[in-house]
Amino acid sequence: MLASLRKVIEEQGVFCALYSDRASHFFLTPKVGEPVDHARLTQVGRALRQLGIQIIPAYSPQARGRSERGFGTWQGRLPQELRLRKITTVDAANQFLRGEYIKEFNRKFSIEASERGTAFVPVRRQELDLIFSLQHERVVARDNTVSFANRCWQLERSKLRGTLAGCRVTVHEHLDQTVSITFGPHLVCRYTADGQPAMEMTPPRKATKRVASHRGLEKSGQKAA
Repeated sequence: MLASLRKVIEEQGVFCALYSDRASHFFLTPKVGEPVDHARLTQVGRALRQLGIQIIPAYSPQARGRSERGFGTWQGRLPQELRLRKITTVDAANQFLRGEYIKEFNRKFSIEASERGTAFVPVRRQELDLIFSLQHERVVARDNTVSFANRCWQLERSKLRGTLAGCRVTVHEHLDQTVSITFGPHLVCRYTADGQPAMEMTPPRKATKRVASHRGLEKSGQKAA
């Protein structure tokens, strides 16, 4: 779901609201039949909130019926199309969807908007890399490492500070299987899918302190006199 939402936002832009069913990847529901918990966010809910997108849960039978009819159209037509073309793999099916099926589906079923223009707002790609990731909070250990996914991730020295020991950081699992770690708005480290460092950090600046010598103070006193 994160990958699908990112593709829409990357190609079209940010939208105002998403009207969805109450599936567990959209909402957490404490008890069956009760309202969703808007305070406890799923990864999808957190990503949409970061982008300022309102997510609206569907409660009425009419709303759920519209989504189910849409799913029924896809489920009724798509398997037949794949069978006629003898498509049996996921990669071939995705290629068919992107290259042919979606265009033909939109041509037959889409309705032209009554007003011209678009309500989508462009967004920077770098922001999407972090937002559309699985995020986990961790506290940096004394040896400047982070424990995550049965691994110990070494944080390199950065221009921010010599060590992040004791600081709370966010570990991002990206859609391409890479991992990055951020401290507030700052990117601290990035790793490849096999855990190797994927970026070089600038060594921290040495702290400078001006200390006046006794002789210098004497000269300043003589000039003042």
